[in-house]
Amino acid sequence: MDKSMKRYLTFVKPYKWQIFWTILIGLAKFGIPLLTPLILKYVVDNIIQTKLPMDVKMTKLLWLMGGASVVFVVLRPPIEYWRQYYAQWVGSKILYDIRDKMFDHIQKLSLRFYSNNKSGEIISRVINDVEQTKTFVITGLMNVWLDMATIVIAVAIMFSMDFWLTIVALSMLPVYAFSVKYFYARLRQLTKDRSQALAEVQGHLHERVQGMSVIRSFALEDYEQTQFDKRNTNFLDRAMDHTRWNAKTFSIVNTVTDVAPLLVIGFAAYQGIKGDLSIGALVAFVAYMDRLYNPLRRLVNSSTTLTQSVASMDRMFEFLDEKYDIEDSPGAKPLQNVQGAIEFQNVSFSYNDEEEDVLHHISLSVQPGETIALVGMSGGGKSSLISLIPRFYDVTEGSILLDGTDIRSYQMRTLRDNIGMVLQDNILFSESVRANILMGNPEATDEEVIQAAKAANAHEFIMNLPDGYHTKIGERGVKLSGGQKQRVAISRVFLKNPPILILDEATSALDLESEHLIQEALEKLAKDRTTFIVAHRLSTITHADRIVVIEHGKISEIGKHKELMEKQGAYYDLFTFQQLT
Repeated sequence: MDKSMKRYLTFVKPYKWQIFWTILIGLAKFGIPLLTPLILKYVVDNIIQTKLPMDVKMTKLLWLMGGASVVFVVLRPPIEYWRQYYAQWVGSKILYDIRDKMFDHIQKLSLRFYSNNKSGEIISRVINDVEQTKTFVITGLMNVWLDMATIVIAVAIMFSMDFWLTIVALSMLPVYAFSVKYFYARLRQLTKDRSQALAEVQGHLHERVQGMSVIRSFALEDYEQTQFDKRNTNFLDRAMDHTRWNAKTFSIVNTVTDVAPLLVIGFAAYQGIKGDLSIGALVAFVAYMDRLYNPLRRLVNSSTTLTQSVASMDRMFEFLDEKYDIEDSPGAKPLQNVQGAIEFQNVSFSYNDEEEDVLHHISLSVQPGETIALVGMSGGGKSSLISLIPRFYDVTEGSILLDGTDIRSYQMRTLRDNIGMVLQDNILFSESVRANILMGNPEATDEEVIQAAKAANAHEFIMNLPDGYHTKIGERGVKLSGGQKQRVAISRVFLKNPPILILDEATSALDLESEHLIQEALEKLAKDRTTFIVAHRLSTITHADRIVVIEHGKISEIGKHKELMEKQGAYYDLFTFQQLT
């Protein structure tokens, strides 16, 4: 069995008994129509062609049709309903479990993975590819077996009617099997290529929809149409390659399934002419040929959809096999009773093994409750340094200690539970203001949410929104101003109440009124917490206990504002330049 199928069966296993009962019900559903040719044979041979009186024939016919009506009208509908219901129920439950597993996987992947992969392609694998695998459950684990059971039952009945005629009916099966094996080996790769091309279209589209304001502002509609056409054309080419091979497959395989009934009709007619086969048996046998080759044709269609399903499994498991860059070490312990002492010991860091280090041998000791400001030119390594504290990335060399213990010795989730972050571009979700603040503590009461918003100077503007705290703010908080978004982000950190605080350009690119309100909220938030501030406007960090100047990934100066100004080094130059401009 294919490796992907074996792995997929681990998701199927919990529902094996539901699948068993679904197949059992399905056998009744598929078995009932197999009575029709036998009924036809009985009508021809035992009613029409007999010399019984007319009233006896009519009585026999009425009893036969009455019994058939009970089976087909009374029994079959509920059997059909429950078979369809359970098949879809099982398929949907398995897909639910897979998507649950994939979302858990998504949350564990590192930021390095997301910086190298488009979100649209990831979404495509979780939505489109997982949906395609449902075919394996419905068709591969249920319908295929039912079709095969139908074929076995039909063949058994046909053998009981005429041995040699059945042999003729089955003579094309080896050719059929060879055709399926030959054509579907290539179809799987073509299907995988088509899925990848579709994921690229989706990834490109997702980015452009998010950046539509940029496209409009630069009048790039024609250029972007060309860029989209390239990816859309690539998908069309892959789809046409798949379509051509699929059409070729159907033309050959269906020809095989069409030739077999012709052979049977010819041989059955020959036996009928000789008198070796009754008219009723001949009619029933030809009817059974339809019951035999219709499932075979469905198996051809199933092969196509199963090929798509297995190709989607390959892509699904390829994604699930992505390694975690950041994981808890064996024996990692929960972080409790944080004091907030942080020490960088000879820390170096690079984003990729093949790239140069962006941080070089950083050593810095921070006391509990101390406020440390990180300043310097863009690209110097400030944001890279603070991203190491919550382990968004791990150090390449050296170590970071929290309360005297390497942060890699703590359980990652408990480490991040004790860190609050306010960034320059905070992500808000398209839910209500209240829901966004609650991300700081989902168990908080409404009163606690309001208190957090008041502490962040956000309560007043929230109450002026159309629905107050229940106002939907749109994707990425598009309905709020920059200053309002920052205050909502600060509110959720107040609600989280962490002992360690990281502020990364939290007041940049804001108007003076918003900056004043936010600066006031941040100073209140930083009180009695170990705080790291990355700041572009140096006037906002003059109160810091220490200012650390980082240049080209190295610490060049450390001291209070007054000390560094008296020193007239790199910090003095930066501060003086900003005051002049």
